[in-house]
Amino acid sequence: MDPTAPMDRTSQGRGSGMIEVRSIDYVPVRERHGKVWHQGPFWFTGNFVLTTMVTGFLGPSLGLSLAASVAAVVLGACFGTFFMAFHANQGPRMGLPQMIQSRAQFGIRGAIVPFAAVVFVYVGFNVFNVVLAAQGLRTVFPGGTTLWYVLIIGVAIVLAVVGHDLLHLVQRWLTYVLIAVFGVLTVGALVQLHPHTAAGAAHGSWTSFLVVFSAAAGYQISYAVYVSDYSRYLPRDVSARKVIWWTYAGAGGSAAWLMSLGALLASALPHPDAISALRQVGNAILPGFGTFAVVVSSVALIGIMAVNAYGAMLTTTSAVDAFRTVKPTVRVRIAGIVTIGLIIFAVAMLLPEDYLESFNTFVLMMLYFLIPWTAVNLVDFYWVRRGHYAVTAIFDPAGLYGRWAWRGILAYAAGFVAMIPFFATSFYTGPVTEALGGADLSFVPGLLVGGGLYHLLNRNLDLAAEQAAVAASERELEGTPDAAAGPDAPAAAGSPA
Repeated sequence: MDPTAPMDRTSQGRGSGMIEVRSIDYVPVRERHGKVWHQGPFWFTGNFVLTTMVTGFLGPSLGLSLAASVAAVVLGACFGTFFMAFHANQGPRMGLPQMIQSRAQFGIRGAIVPFAAVVFVYVGFNVFNVVLAAQGLRTVFPGGTTLWYVLIIGVAIVLAVVGHDLLHLVQRWLTYVLIAVFGVLTVGALVQLHPHTAAGAAHGSWTSFLVVFSAAAGYQISYAVYVSDYSRYLPRDVSARKVIWWTYAGAGGSAAWLMSLGALLASALPHPDAISALRQVGNAILPGFGTFAVVVSSVALIGIMAVNAYGAMLTTTSAVDAFRTVKPTVRVRIAGIVTIGLIIFAVAMLLPEDYLESFNTFVLMMLYFLIPWTAVNLVDFYWVRRGHYAVTAIFDPAGLYGRWAWRGILAYAAGFVAMIPFFATSFYTGPVTEALGGADLSFVPGLLVGGGLYHLLNRNLDLAAEQAAVAASERELEGTPDAAAGPDAPAAAGSPA
């Protein structure tokens, strides 16, 4: 397919109406727009949802004190957000959605390997989001579960169909509302509640600490799969440091705040539940305020559901395009988003009511599948190709990157296999984890083996030979011979100015 098609559009990637027309295709420089600081509120609201707070419940449920629980989620969130934020710099440099960039490391068809895990992430998160959003809205408004699932998923589909700019606008304005509402609620929780240490930590406090740390890190790393989807419209010469910083500050700040609040609620309440806990604390501050906070939280969940549906559409379209050329039209975008919505509805209807343990396992599985991918992708961008790619070749099966790139696939597989002895789930515990008393350190071999092996396998890669393809790609896309992948190599390589 033509990476810039379709071409009949206005200067901001839109057709004659409100609906975005770009999908997996390249965003030309002439269509770039937006402000770098918008990444901050976008990812703040994207992460300031009830599913984030549920992650904070894990520490107290494993017997950790409030202080240890907060330390675990904050450190885990900071660690996981580090990888997520550095992906944001890829958007303005390449002008492409996040996952289609993986073709440069895995090949056009080889990228199916991480794509499968990524679609699982999108669907899984939206299933949990729709369940929580429906519970929240039903505390105020009438209607059965099925009706609310349909309405919530329907609104998310509409937002995702309109696309990039509307999603940014909605997330930005929700940030101000969430900070005000949860600022009051957090102060009220600190004043009202009296935390205690839950009894009976099954595997010891250090092991429990690592379990919570890994869950928080995995939760944040899961966002890495679509970060550049929402930075790809930024001007190509935008500061890399600012893109990374605003993304990190927004996503990391909201995660640390809301996970810590979740830890506080779970430490003080005997049977914590996201909806009832917010209502209890908020209504004690001011009658009705807790209910209002639940409604606001539910609206925020609908926003991130739209973001997830948008990303799932891009990933599935990329996967299909690898085997059968897809023209990225508005009709294809809508069909993809609606299909994802229907899948989410079906899975949500089958989800058991007691989903906290399933959620914990789900977050850990995301970490397992995404750690080696993020390692390979970031090593390629920052240390191997240093931000310089032939974008047209990413869409050409006979091009530079080929259909199957054995280096990326081998490194990813090796990283994943290296993690297996460290797994700690409800259905399997690896031998190393058993020896450590249950502590899950799988992210360490996943990052080191996946990223390290990929770098080693590419040590003799002829980058000079690639430059001709990079320059030709730039001439075709923009009509200029230079700056094929953004600013100079040192800036793209992790020392942004």
